[in-house]
Amino acid sequence: MGVWELLLVGVVILLGLSGVLVPGLPGSWLVWAAILWWALSDPRPSSWAVLVGATVVLLLAQAVRFVLPPRRLRKSGATTRMAVYAGTGSLLGFVLVPVVGAIPGFLGGIYLCERLRLGGRGEAWTSVRTAMRSGGWSVLTEFFACLLILGGWLGAVIGT
Repeated sequence: MGVWELLLVGVVILLGLSGVLVPGLPGSWLVWAAILWWALSDPRPSSWAVLVGATVVLLLAQAVRFVLPPRRLRKSGATTRMAVYAGTGSLLGFVLVPVVGAIPGFLGGIYLCERLRLGGRGEAWTSVRTAMRSGGWSVLTEFFACLLILGGWLGAVIGT
């Protein structure tokens, strides 16, 4: 598989990651479809292992989301700006503190957005708690699963 094809797979994965944050877009399925496309285009044991791993991770994430409360983020006052901050924080956390940094990064992104909007620490933390209770955990679960898949794909691509 050439560099341009790998770059295109990466772009589709990034679109899927942003789709997780925007309601109505099939984010996690875009990520899975990109991995499927890559595995079919470059049939090696490592690519098939990443595809199987991605499938298992997404199925587990869907099972966890089934147990969590439904998304009611719009009613809680969550905005697209908050989703961008949360996603950026999670991605930075995932890179800076591999894997586990995504969770505090997500929460930190929401906090930063609300701190800039509201001004006070107490109000910002209250807003973070409200957002997480209103479906933020569901979004974080799906986003974290997609970040794990992105990490597995990058590991397989860089490792070969």
